[in-house]
Amino acid sequence: MRFASCEAAGRRFAALVEDGRAVPLRGVEELGAATPSELLAAPPLDEAGALPLDRVRLRPLVPSPRRIVCVGHNYGSHVAEVGREVPSYPVLFTKFHDALIGPYDPIVAPPESRKVDYEAELAVVVGRAGRRIDPAAALAHVAGYAVANDVTMRDFQFRTHQWLQGKSWSGSTPLGPWLVTPEEVGDPGRLEISLERNGERLQQGDTSAMIFDVPTLLARISEFTELEAGDVILTGTPAGVGHKREPQVFLEPDDRVAVEISGVGRIENEVVAEAVAGG
Repeated sequence: MRFASCEAAGRRFAALVEDGRAVPLRGVEELGAATPSELLAAPPLDEAGALPLDRVRLRPLVPSPRRIVCVGHNYGSHVAEVGREVPSYPVLFTKFHDALIGPYDPIVAPPESRKVDYEAELAVVVGRAGRRIDPAAALAHVAGYAVANDVTMRDFQFRTHQWLQGKSWSGSTPLGPWLVTPEEVGDPGRLEISLERNGERLQQGDTSAMIFDVPTLLARISEFTELEAGDVILTGTPAGVGHKREPQVFLEPDDRVAVEISGVGRIENEVVAEAVAGG
């Protein structure tokens, strides 16, 4: 099954996506804490309220997660291109929820940055709470998977050895288009992932190349914090990021950037310059 957070005619609602329709879930405004795996397994559908999918706007898949945990340097090819050693423990950082945008919303390029970069990533949405999760049982805690672009302001990221200031700009991180449930995706470690900028393929990889797979990430993160329904984990990016290309490639206003993951979906966003008051 596939689910989305939708908006139409001023109304917000979580929906099952099937047969070109968005079928609202009764009493559920958005995917997140209110949509654990148990609810999604038997969703309370409002068939009478169904709308054609082309009449709804897809919001960020999980608009207000309690946690967004991101993983850096999680593909060997990316570790090699940045010249780092293969990590023995996941490289973790966080984002704020206002960084998230819908799967087709514009990516806002801030005037302060001249090095706006892209990162194609598989997103994991937690569906069942857990602390100190056993890796062998970790996939039972997954509500589903989605596509993300971990847009990064490189000139800000590298101002310190911490990455927060480069990774959590408002309106910068597309997430969607839908939550695809585990039984439809199958093995999250066998998915093709790619990114295109203006039709040119810049990233191509496979999630089998992750250094820390999805079960391991759930286990390691839940050691220090209890994961809850609606939490989002971005699992890292393969090689091909813009700041390590020769010559370097950064996102500019009017660019279109698309990320696609086999069996999960495709997001596509235009880059726009941020309108600054008095600018």
